[in-house]
Amino acid sequence: MRVSVIGCGYLGAVHAGAMAALGHDVVGVDVDEAKVAALSAGRAPFFEPGLPELLAQTTASGRLRFSTDLSEVAGCEVHFVCVGTPQRHHEFAADLTYVDAAFADLAAFLAPGDVVVGKSTVPVGTAERLAAGLEGTGAVLIWNPEFLREGFAVQDTLHPDRLVYGVPAGEAGERGRAVLDVVYAAPLADGVPLVVTDYATAQLVKVAANSFLATKISFINAMAELCEATGADVTALADAIGHDVRIGRKFLNAGLGFGGGCLPKDIRAFMARAGELGVDQALSFLREVDSINMRRRVRMVDLAREVCAGSIVGRRVAVLGAAFKPDSDDVRDSPALSVAAQMRLQGAHVTVTDPQAIPNAQRAWPDLVFADTAEAAAQGADVVILATEWREYRALDPEKLAQVVRSKAIVDGRNVLDPVAWRGAGWTYRALGRP
Repeated sequence: MRVSVIGCGYLGAVHAGAMAALGHDVVGVDVDEAKVAALSAGRAPFFEPGLPELLAQTTASGRLRFSTDLSEVAGCEVHFVCVGTPQRHHEFAADLTYVDAAFADLAAFLAPGDVVVGKSTVPVGTAERLAAGLEGTGAVLIWNPEFLREGFAVQDTLHPDRLVYGVPAGEAGERGRAVLDVVYAAPLADGVPLVVTDYATAQLVKVAANSFLATKISFINAMAELCEATGADVTALADAIGHDVRIGRKFLNAGLGFGGGCLPKDIRAFMARAGELGVDQALSFLREVDSINMRRRVRMVDLAREVCAGSIVGRRVAVLGAAFKPDSDDVRDSPALSVAAQMRLQGAHVTVTDPQAIPNAQRAWPDLVFADTAEAAAQGADVVILATEWREYRALDPEKLAQVVRSKAIVDGRNVLDPVAWRGAGWTYRALGRP
């Protein structure tokens, strides 16, 4: 089919490439000229495993192109809206400026029978309002939330674990569903579960899922606080309760908590929308979820201070990791950078390293010092902090790293290192929620 993708950031660029890989003719549109130029050349403007190969293949095939000219969407049968919904400044609510602008601009190029597909994460009630704005164009709106995981986005788009359609009642809705079935013919043929529901439910799916995951992460981090007070081991605790099939072990890794461009802002926007609907008490627990998550960052600084004999003033600190998670260069609301910045403000000499995120981290925190490798960052360090669980940091040799530091002290912010191996090499090892 002829498909347009409006907004070619993280979600849109991956989605455009994946739609072309599924055999559709795709045009991606974005206002950022530099981004469009990079994508047109088959280059990903951010780090995502598998995306450069996907873009190179699909742009070379002629099935994928990018433009800054919105008029090029004319003639497309399906239009995916993938623009961002950041958190409003000084508020919890989502900023819908880009979504509203995309729909308003797109309306001029729609033809009767077109299908507009909303993929942006929006507060419940937004789709109904946007659908009303499309009246008179002859187009129908389907809400199709995204469930991408950074680091696995290509796989999650080509082989999703489920598809959700929010469809209006009536003939137009049935027609829109049939068109979207053609777009997703390949994954549907592979047996991917399909949930067809109404607008409100489809909009709630993404934020409900993110809220559940955030709650699970903060739950085990709350248990980590109790473990530290009692001498228990949160990793063994997580293993034990994770054997319960009703609970499961995934997302029960205590540590620095979550960050990035989705979970933090999505749960805050969810709370804000619940307040607008008069059911704020239903989501009041998310305030504590958010609070527990932020407390982990403060506790990390406290642990560093403890291994530095009570003060980090003038101490050299190596922070391993800047991205909010491994296999990404995304530093939005990064716990690693938050910890690094806090320690610098408290008088420490901080050096940060990351395999992919240094350029983005430098733009976000230009006052921090950066190094290209873990060994360079740890040169003369009084304490090393593992803040992002990149594979190369998990595989560090404690004997070799000991040769460059001033003091053999490490704080494992992700509970991924072997305490026995590090202590056996003479290191002081501390971790959140572990004796």
